[in-house]
Amino acid sequence: MKIVITCIHENNQFPLLTYSGTGKTYASAMRELGFQRVLFLVHRNQIAKQAKKSFRKVFSGQVSMGLVTGKYQEYDKDFIFATIQTLSKEENLHRYEKNTFDAIVIDEAHHSAANSYKKVLDYFEPKLWLGMTATPDKRDDNLEGRNIYEIFNHQIAYEIRLQDAMEEDLLCPFHYFGITDLDIIADAGKSSEEKVENFRYLTSEERVENVMKQAEYFGYSGDRVKGLIFCSRIDEAKELSKKFNAKGWRTLVLSGSDSEEARAAAIERLAGEESEDALDYIISVDIFSEGVDVPEINQVIMLRPTESPIVFIQQLGRGLRKAENKEYVVVLDFIGNYRNNFMIPIALSGDRSYNKDNIRRYVTEGGRVIPGASTIHFDEISRKRIFQAIDNANFSDIKLIRENYTNLKNKLGHIPALADFDKYGEMDVLRIFDNNSLGSYYKFLVKYEKEYTIRLSEDEEKVIEFISKKLASGKRIHELELLKRTLQYRHGIIGRLRKRLSETYQCEMDEHCTENVINMMTNEFPTSAAKKTYAQCVFLKKEQDDYGISDVYGKMLGNPEFCAILKELVDFGISRYKVNYSHHYQDTNLVLYQKYTYEDACRLLNWERNEVPLNIGGYKYDKKTKTFPIFINYDKQDDISDTTKYEDHFVAENRLIAISKSGRSMDSEDVQNFLNATERGIDVPLFVRKNKDDKISKEFYYLGRVIATGNAKQFVMPNTDKTAVEIEWELETPVREDIYQYIVNE
Repeated sequence: MKIVITCIHENNQFPLLTYSGTGKTYASAMRELGFQRVLFLVHRNQIAKQAKKSFRKVFSGQVSMGLVTGKYQEYDKDFIFATIQTLSKEENLHRYEKNTFDAIVIDEAHHSAANSYKKVLDYFEPKLWLGMTATPDKRDDNLEGRNIYEIFNHQIAYEIRLQDAMEEDLLCPFHYFGITDLDIIADAGKSSEEKVENFRYLTSEERVENVMKQAEYFGYSGDRVKGLIFCSRIDEAKELSKKFNAKGWRTLVLSGSDSEEARAAAIERLAGEESEDALDYIISVDIFSEGVDVPEINQVIMLRPTESPIVFIQQLGRGLRKAENKEYVVVLDFIGNYRNNFMIPIALSGDRSYNKDNIRRYVTEGGRVIPGASTIHFDEISRKRIFQAIDNANFSDIKLIRENYTNLKNKLGHIPALADFDKYGEMDVLRIFDNNSLGSYYKFLVKYEKEYTIRLSEDEEKVIEFISKKLASGKRIHELELLKRTLQYRHGIIGRLRKRLSETYQCEMDEHCTENVINMMTNEFPTSAAKKTYAQCVFLKKEQDDYGISDVYGKMLGNPEFCAILKELVDFGISRYKVNYSHHYQDTNLVLYQKYTYEDACRLLNWERNEVPLNIGGYKYDKKTKTFPIFINYDKQDDISDTTKYEDHFVAENRLIAISKSGRSMDSEDVQNFLNATERGIDVPLFVRKNKDDKISKEFYYLGRVIATGNAKQFVMPNTDKTAVEIEWELETPVREDIYQYIVNE
């Protein structure tokens, strides 16, 4: 709260962004602010009453409090809790002077783009406007006057997300169960016939019985169930309610068309003690996604596809309020054959990298993602459905990139810098670099941002693409700091780089590392075919016993706009390095459990030249550096040939059985190098990936060094006449449990 108060003193008008359920009303009621007259503006009677109750707890009897709603007209109190519908009427608004209130708090501030709110915003002149919302991002943010961030001058006072709120113990623990819905439940088609058919499946007897069975099996915390059910459409909600009631549940449908009185009465029946007219469940399509506070809810049932991570978290949040005699909330998510199933792990994890491997891991890790006592479980079929959705999704899709970019621009009020993507948790900008039609943030802005007017030459553009794709992920600091030197100096670049690395990073460059870095920056590292792609990317030229800036690159540095883009990109890469790649494993340039491509491994092992994956296969020995990396695809594809279907497998977190290439015997040179690696001074790093399905990232987990135990045997590969050797390896560092479970479990 101290952070919020500091922000309030520093700004005049801004939203307080907070995760739904963390006591938004309490935050605004902090007595330290010393306001004498306060207006709390809401869009529903029920919320006004709840807010008043919250303020009472903080202020006791120190100030007078009143309601201004359709039913109450207590205009002369110190603290007023008003509905927008009542206050925005001319005759009510003009009961007050423009400067009557010291502070005006707008709850669920994403509504403030509506005309009724604008009327109030334009009329009053308080010392402070404070907007509070858990959902500032809306679909119409790009329309003039509809952007909530813009209305509040793009001033973000404080932001707390689900993971942070759980860590701070601000919310009730939850137990989430991803449950298989019927096979026939899928995305609705476009034609009216398909929609009718879809409705029939959604409300079938079989589905009703399955939902009731699962709800009773997984249970709830407390004396009786007090549940919320979210559906896709109102006709589905009504039909399901009818069928649930016929089978003994007590349910009621609420929608936006119901009156405040009807909603309040329904909530009272749900939240109250057992009685003749008590409700077990309220079924809703949308009204419970925001702003209705029913702390007693102890079970949430989701019977709809996940439209977006934001909506998912909103609906989950309805059950996360703390309440007396409520230890936890049970969340049952019925997962059909939906295209957007991949959004579930994204929402639960809070991860915005849109990296397929990360998302798969979140599905298998379950409760590790969420701090505290909460747990996450998926049954086998729902897990497969999510994996299928992940496999089919294209996270470098232009539409997805543009949507995330627009959200961030709307939030900031200007074209985002690269660092803004990390700071505000939007999509990982590396997804832009991965997109083959883009390759750089500069190219994205040129193509899709009308306000962006900078234009580089073709060669300059290619250099920016090279740095974006090859270096900006921050997997090694050397090239990034070298580029930083070139922005300040023309000569003695390698010497200056050595000094910088030694003084700032306690990192020394041996001859192999020096040669590798120079080759990277003179286009000598790529394979012959790849050299043509970045032929312009020669940054250095030889000068006596050091290197200076090449003539071509030197000319580019004469363009201030190019230099500014380059500097931003380099600073972004250095920032990524410090966060993700600075904690090296022993004396390597690699970080345990980080992910690397074949090319990354060749570069960070300081090979003179890159090797194409086909030439590496499962492993390759580099004589110059005496490094012998092993690359394992743990899940083998069914359609590969028997001679390459090696049964590599872990037998424990620190033990691995790996098979040599086919056609090898105990006497083969590569087998002998493996078995005698320690004596011969050969370094054997291990890289493992779950599968090869991810066509975009193609990355392996680095699992440290391995040493052959001496247990090895030659055998004939099944269905072939080729021999191979099975070698047992010991890992210097046992694999961390979550990574291990993810790799070995199907």
